[in-house]
Amino acid sequence: MSGETDLKTLLATMTGQLIEGTFVFVTLPHGAVPSGLSPRMIFQEAEGTTLILRKEEAVAANLSYEFPSRMITLNVHSALDAVGFIAHIATKLAAAGMGVNPVAGFYHDHLFIPEGREGDALEILKDIANSA
Repeated sequence: MSGETDLKTLLATMTGQLIEGTFVFVTLPHGAVPSGLSPRMIFQEAEGTTLILRKEEAVAANLSYEFPSRMITLNVHSALDAVGFIAHIATKLAAAGMGVNPVAGFYHDHLFIPEGREGDALEILKDIANSA
């Protein structure tokens, strides 16, 4: 399964699915990830380990966090080398004054949208699909 690469097809067939809960970004020193957490993502950077996890997990583990956000999964299997898909979406969200932190998984792209803007983002995603 290599995923879709055609930009028009990706845009026309995508739907956004709001995932339950508020997510936050945490950074920790390398090797310092507490046991018992269920991060959506772990990414090793030169400065430390980034976690994206539910806010209640960060609070329970007494971790400092930033960017309370809502996660929207784009329900289209985009190829990892698809060109312009996230750029198009990010440009439309930026035009609405909304930052986005996209994360690519093997099958789907996931957007972390500022908490409280998820409704706006879902409407923009619908508009993008309808216009494609």
